[in-house]
Amino acid sequence: QVQLVESGGGLVQPGGSLRLSCAASGIMTRITTMGWYRQAPGKQRELVARITNGGNTNYAESVKGRFTISMNNAKNTVYLQMNSLKPEDTAVYYCNVNSAWWGQGTQVTVSS
Repeated sequence: QVQLVESGGGLVQPGGSLRLSCAASGIMTRITTMGWYRQAPGKQRELVARITNGGNTNYAESVKGRFTISMNNAKNTVYLQMNSLKPEDTAVYYCNVNSAWWGQGTQVTVSS
């Protein structure tokens, strides 16, 4: 059974930081890509950042320079370090593996 367990969301003030983690288990095929997406109320789900097992990354323009994605291949875990958070970063953040499996989502709220 495939499981993606996310953690690290919460409430933070503007300018603050959070680190999201997502650990994947039960995936019998090779993990080639892990990523983070987000969905704000009334909006479509969008890509935040994605990383391949070779270390190639891509980011949404809105988070470049503020967010950093990394991956521990041995642990099948992906991280998202989020700095200089803004209110517009408020959303449910979802982990994704190989564009096939999704986590349950973790809420990130940026508010004073």
